[in-house]
Amino acid sequence: MAIGAMIHTFTVQLADTDRGVYDDLTLRVARHPSETDAYMVTRTLAYCLEYVEGIVFGAGISSTEEPAVLVRDLTGKVTVWIEVGAPDAERLHYGSKLADRIVVYTHRDPIKVIAPWAGKRIHNAEAIEVFSFDPGFVDAAAAVLERRNTVTLTVTEQQLYLDLNGTTLSSAIHVRGID
Repeated sequence: MAIGAMIHTFTVQLADTDRGVYDDLTLRVARHPSETDAYMVTRTLAYCLEYVEGIVFGAGISSTEEPAVLVRDLTGKVTVWIEVGAPDAERLHYGSKLADRIVVYTHRDPIKVIAPWAGKRIHNAEAIEVFSFDPGFVDAAAAVLERRNTVTLTVTEQQLYLDLNGTTLSSAIHVRGID
């Protein structure tokens, strides 16, 4: 019998002063057995950092038709395609043809994530942004992860302040293009 997804709950107080977004969120995040804690933390951070009306988690790690997180408008059209981890060039090409905006959030070294895309065909590659965090930040957050999590997430001047289950962490939000 296959092992099912483990559900994690995040009660989030979000204050993103850079974007003027302030909200209280309750997220139920399904963690696939093959998904690492670091990937799930990055996926949850991506959701919070991109939070707008219409944002949802994708169908799951095995889906080729949707990214980890996406934003749909009222008509159902994908407006923002949000990949997590180290997606391949073909996936970025596919997503950038469907959505107005495409971004990648990674818990890995962004230079190593971007390197395999060199010379590959990616639609509108110059508009893709890759977001990353200080080394060790995501791993430190993953280390205090529980099934039920209380989160205070504040962003100001591209600096992320995270209180996760009573542990306070901070990181710059690094942004780079792929060209």
